[in-house]
Amino acid sequence: MDLRPNLNRNNKKKIFNDPVYGFISIPDEFIFDLIEHPYLQRLRRIMQLGMSHLVYPGALHTRFHHVLGAMHLMDLAINVIRRKGHEITKEEERAVLIAILLHDIGHGPFSHALEYDIVHGVSHEEISAMFIEKLSLELGDDMNRALLIFRNKYHKAFLHQLVSSQLDMDRLDYLNRDSFYTGVSEGIIGSDRLIEMLNVKDGNLVLEEKGIYSVEKFIVARRVMYWQVYLHKTVVAAEFMLIHALRRAKELTQQGHEVFGSPSLQFFLKKNITNNDFKSNPEVLEHFANLDDYDILGALKVWQNDKDPVLAELSKRLVNRNLFKIEISSEPFGKDRVALEKEMAMNLLNISPELVDYFVYTDSLSNNAYNQKKQNINILMKNGEIIDLGKASDNLNISALASPVEKYFICYPIK
Repeated sequence: MDLRPNLNRNNKKKIFNDPVYGFISIPDEFIFDLIEHPYLQRLRRIMQLGMSHLVYPGALHTRFHHVLGAMHLMDLAINVIRRKGHEITKEEERAVLIAILLHDIGHGPFSHALEYDIVHGVSHEEISAMFIEKLSLELGDDMNRALLIFRNKYHKAFLHQLVSSQLDMDRLDYLNRDSFYTGVSEGIIGSDRLIEMLNVKDGNLVLEEKGIYSVEKFIVARRVMYWQVYLHKTVVAAEFMLIHALRRAKELTQQGHEVFGSPSLQFFLKKNITNNDFKSNPEVLEHFANLDDYDILGALKVWQNDKDPVLAELSKRLVNRNLFKIEISSEPFGKDRVALEKEMAMNLLNISPELVDYFVYTDSLSNNAYNQKKQNINILMKNGEIIDLGKASDNLNISALASPVEKYFICYPIK
């Protein structure tokens, strides 16, 4: 997809009305034209929260909403950091805005479900980098610089940290946005104050000491949003049902059965796509660029009437929100309990032991609100010292939140 023929340097500066931030300006014509590219417009057709709307009916916002919001916050952060005496050139400003705008471009429909089988072992971050790399071949220096920032290979590390870290513009936007659309008010954070407290020290992003209470609230909000929204047990049940519906469709397709699907969905059902395939075959990325939520939802509607009882049952339940029951525990479920649920599922659905794994699932869920092993949130103290948030905070909860919490679930069908 070549962007250049569509470039229109006479575009006026555009604004749009965002429900979270109000009126937002698009910084320049180049970025406006990039937003109009089919790769980015595809994000209008991918929901930000996947299956969460089955629990929170308002959670129908898209990844397109999110990347525009993250771009707006990045614009604010650049102005704050410049005001504090750190140089960000116009070229770097455009590049980091492009990097945050495109940071989610590699997400597929219901992306976490697709990453299990449809596109195996290839993360959305890797696919985003491939999209940016392809665009850089068309558009030149601005895209090349954005790719360096995205991959953390640019000489100013703080620019990458604004895009991807534990206090990046991605997280600041999605917490407030997801909270707004779900109605889960515990996720609301003071993004304006957090951005105002940003600074740069020794080339790295830091947060000034007076922002410590705001960042504490940010970490707590992230923990709450994971358990209440992203890892809500009903959402987990729906996602695993979708994973197994797609897995069954792929198995049937590769066995020679005719299974409905759009051409690009069929492409991924027929093939076992790996990272190497993306790199060696340009056709793979183009097919991926054609996939969105509509491909999956349209297929599920048709699969309800498929001759295969497994695919039909899973699809019918997903379309009609007749979801499996799920139980959460602090301890793994024993073999006897799993065997009991499998036996009951076989009787309920009249299926063979070979197929029961499509209907009974057990796995673990992990929630780590602040990971001290990754790029830390560093606090700039008044005396100039840099201290990790976990040590700087007088809130004992931060140390506790740095430890991942693991829970276990079992999921099974009921009438």
